[in-house]
Amino acid sequence: MSAELPDLVGRSLMLAIAEREATGTTRELLAATRAGGVILFAGNISTPAQLYALCSGLQAQAAELGLPPLLIAIDQEGGVVSRLPAPFAVTPSQQALGASADPHLAYAAARLTGEQLRAHGVNMNFAPVLDVGDNPRNPIVGTRAFSADPQQVARFAAAALRGYHEAGVIATVKHFPGHGDTTIDSHLGLPVSDHSRARLDAVELLPFRASIDAGAPAIMSAHMVFSALDTCPATLSAQILRGLLRANSASAA
Repeated sequence: MSAELPDLVGRSLMLAIAEREATGTTRELLAATRAGGVILFAGNISTPAQLYALCSGLQAQAAELGLPPLLIAIDQEGGVVSRLPAPFAVTPSQQALGASADPHLAYAAARLTGEQLRAHGVNMNFAPVLDVGDNPRNPIVGTRAFSADPQQVARFAAAALRGYHEAGVIATVKHFPGHGDTTIDSHLGLPVSDHSRARLDAVELLPFRASIDAGAPAIMSAHMVFSALDTCPATLSAQILRGLLRANSASAA
């Protein structure tokens, strides 16, 4: 085995941890996996000072192990999806921002969120959501979507991406190629979209295409089946992740 292979594999991993501080356990996990990142949840965070100490400690452990600086990520979308406790500022939901019809508010919310994260050691956010909120029966997207209009989603996403970029945080658009029109929560089951490719191009994929053209630095896939594209979930589909997304990013999706 090449001496570099464990590191290459490890850099594709992002760990979830139980701790609120960098401990011997976290160091052992980083040493064993050579992970490229850590994702934080609400249980990892109690105060701003504690979050800063946790992130600083994790980065110090990575450096001691000869690892590159870690991606330290969080789901801080605003609204109902928030991991930061008071006294951090939590922005309104994307739906509320979209209802304003003013993309500058999406920029301001992302800039504020990004500055808070960056100041406390978090350098990656799993936001904004680019799902088109055109199905009121969707149990998982709901207020997390900017709009039922794909063009408006694209405009607000571009503004949010600019805010995160200026704050120095890596934004992650999600959930590719579009989780908006489903009645199943993909955390609990496997949604299937039977929309035609023409419909996907016109609705679900439109905001992602615009965000890729705008330089979106990261993309999260949807764990659901798009029958017009493949028979397996997008997260496991070479046709979707390689053929549609990577090989054709300029037109994609």
